[in-house]
Amino acid sequence: MFEYAPAPESRDVVDIKPSYGLFINGEFVSGSSSFKTVNPANEEVLAEVAVASSDDVDRAVQAARKAFGVWSAMPGAERAKYLFRIARIIQERARELAVLESLDNGKPIRESRDVDVPLVAAHFFYYAGWADKLAYAGFGDRPLGVAGQVIPWNFPLLMLAWKIAPALACGNTVVLKPAETTPLTALLFAEICQQADLPPGVVNIVTGAGETGAAVVAHPDVNKVAFTGSTEVGRIIARTVAGTSKKLTLELGGKAANIVFEDAAIDQAVEGIVNGIFFNQGHVCCAGSRLLVQESVQDQLLDSLRRRLSTLRLGDPLDKNTDIGAINSADQLAKIRQLSDLGEAEGAARWSPACELPEKGFWFPPTIFTGVAQSHSIAREEIFGPVLSVLTFRTPDEAVEKANNTPYGLSAGVWTEKGSRILWMADRLRAGVVWANTFNKFDPTSPFGGYKESGYGREGGLAGLEAYLDV
Repeated sequence: MFEYAPAPESRDVVDIKPSYGLFINGEFVSGSSSFKTVNPANEEVLAEVAVASSDDVDRAVQAARKAFGVWSAMPGAERAKYLFRIARIIQERARELAVLESLDNGKPIRESRDVDVPLVAAHFFYYAGWADKLAYAGFGDRPLGVAGQVIPWNFPLLMLAWKIAPALACGNTVVLKPAETTPLTALLFAEICQQADLPPGVVNIVTGAGETGAAVVAHPDVNKVAFTGSTEVGRIIARTVAGTSKKLTLELGGKAANIVFEDAAIDQAVEGIVNGIFFNQGHVCCAGSRLLVQESVQDQLLDSLRRRLSTLRLGDPLDKNTDIGAINSADQLAKIRQLSDLGEAEGAARWSPACELPEKGFWFPPTIFTGVAQSHSIAREEIFGPVLSVLTFRTPDEAVEKANNTPYGLSAGVWTEKGSRILWMADRLRAGVVWANTFNKFDPTSPFGGYKESGYGREGGLAGLEAYLDV
């Protein structure tokens, strides 16, 4: 096998400040205290970031409320100009955003550069196009007011775009709280808002941990809450907004089944399985973390899969050859280790390719569990890491039953040559998104969201407008 020479992306394209404030009413202001954000690949401190207290959140909501009067009264075509401007600046500063995302999150630069940042720009372009056409969308054109948005650490900038672009297009103003481990691209986005001359107060970014997020969600002058994250926190948020007039969308956990039938193109399916669970180190709510393979092709598929995993390159996220980057935090690494050890203790067989883990930072090798039963914790709980549980089935009915045997319902994948079988399966799978002969394909025109404990509401596409309009 050929050795790959290092191909590092330059860190010099991004200027990380020693400290960052809160972005309120169009300018950066200091917070009451601060925390450190680190590079998960080597544990180096990247910057000090302000923590927003409930008073700071209150100031941000007041700024958003004041700006709402101006922003909502602006003709849609004028709002669209700002969104188009933001989209173009994102494209101009794409390399800078990609490097910063990989430094703060740990994901490979190839993914930040080729997936995350292009999709971010695409979301702003897409919703800019809707801003002056809301009357034709079927939901009316009355905005809700102030949107309080809380986003996770797995796709920091992309989740920001999913939340902010439709909110602004519909005429709402925003108070957004990024995850405490990945605040830097949101703060760079705040600079982009300044560069685009967005009116002060239309976008406010408050950093901090769970308490800051809770203050945003509970604020009495927030009209709309949007949250992406764990099902556990989603339940707390649902309880907080119950009995209020706040509109709520939740995009929560998942335990997706990637279903491979015996007539599938095996090599293509293997690429889809790898993309489904090892993309972004498995830190994906819709990751294909359960592989359901038809018994007759199990051995052939697993041989191909193990061969493919042994070619994956784990290491420096800023190296353009890297396939698997760092786990985002020490806490997440501990959770992945705990559930993997539990999988072994419950009787599943564990396999990882030979790969050297760096000494510093948070790392976990790509891992496959075979001999997994539906009752095993690794088949039921969201691990949120590069860990695949393999189960088998004999008939399409059994595949559907096993795939739906989960409290979640965010996504699923079907691999087969028969179009009729794809449609038959898609009809019966209780999942918000069903991919056919592919996985993890995203597009701003396509709605995304789940059933059951994976949340409710849709983001993206025409359906994504409804969440931000007073229907």
